[in-house]
Amino acid sequence: MPRTDFNQLLEAGVHFGHLKRKWNPKMAPYIFMEKNGIHIIDLHKTAVKLDEAASALKQIAKSGRKILFVATKKQAKDITAEKAGAVSMPFVTERWAGGMLTNFPTIRKAVKKMSSIDRMNADGTFDNFSKRERLQISRQRAKLERNLGSIADLTRLPAALFIIDVQKEANAVKEARKLNIPVFAMVDTCCDPTNIDYVIPANDDASKSIDIILATVTQAIGEGLTERKLEKDNEAEAAPKSAAKKEGTRTRARKSATADATEESAVAEETEAPAKPAKATKAKAAESEAPAAVEEEPVKAAKKAKPTKTAENKEAAEAAVEELESEAILESAAE
Repeated sequence: MPRTDFNQLLEAGVHFGHLKRKWNPKMAPYIFMEKNGIHIIDLHKTAVKLDEAASALKQIAKSGRKILFVATKKQAKDITAEKAGAVSMPFVTERWAGGMLTNFPTIRKAVKKMSSIDRMNADGTFDNFSKRERLQISRQRAKLERNLGSIADLTRLPAALFIIDVQKEANAVKEARKLNIPVFAMVDTCCDPTNIDYVIPANDDASKSIDIILATVTQAIGEGLTERKLEKDNEAEAAPKSAAKKEGTRTRARKSATADATEESAVAEETEAPAKPAKATKAKAAESEAPAAVEEEPVKAAKKAKPTKTAENKEAAEAAVEELESEAILESAAE
């Protein structure tokens, strides 16, 4: 669904371009016609391009990154400061300091210097200086505030630039292109749209035209910030639930482990119970075998006694032989 209405753009004078003799031929695709020596911008293309730019800026804001608004021309200063400040985005409405992007660490040092002056003023150190030194420091602080106060919260390079009047802010466009930072811009018929990533063909001189374009863009950024906040809130709410769920899972696991251990011990007891009768059976078998061993003992004794009788018989035989031999000797002697 489109964010902008054709009639609203028409009433705001977004369609008015520059004089025909001041036009840039590269803006020809966005020019509808020429009337009274003035080019008329095609508002249908303006609405489409504005919707594309708003969707892209919404995604950038949703990701938590910053968008730097640049508008130093007189009729755009107050409007830009109001609209960008409403969505907490940094903006530059005074002079574009050379190297604000390409020499960003130096710019951060200047911002930190401003913070150190504020600290000195808060802890009473500022009162120890002389009147002249206090005056010089106060003037320096005011100058830093005027030029860099709006980007004090910009701790790193912005994710995108939104520029009003590409010709006037040519240095900002060059620095952004050098650092590959996407550029969103209101481009009039006298400007070159070549170096602009998201071209919004519109009148960049009328305050009403600037107001309606910035209102649409900042509304999209506000939606992105709101969605980001809702996602964070949902994550914060889901965190305790997930923790409770994990704890419940662990408790169930412990219970199941305890039940398994109990079951295993019961099974072990059942398997060990029949082993006791087996031991009793072995004892009975030993008792039954004991008499047999007792009965075998006399047999063994008898066997051991046999060799003793054999020896006695042998001795008797030898004595008988000796007697017979002695008798034979005596008979031979008698003869």
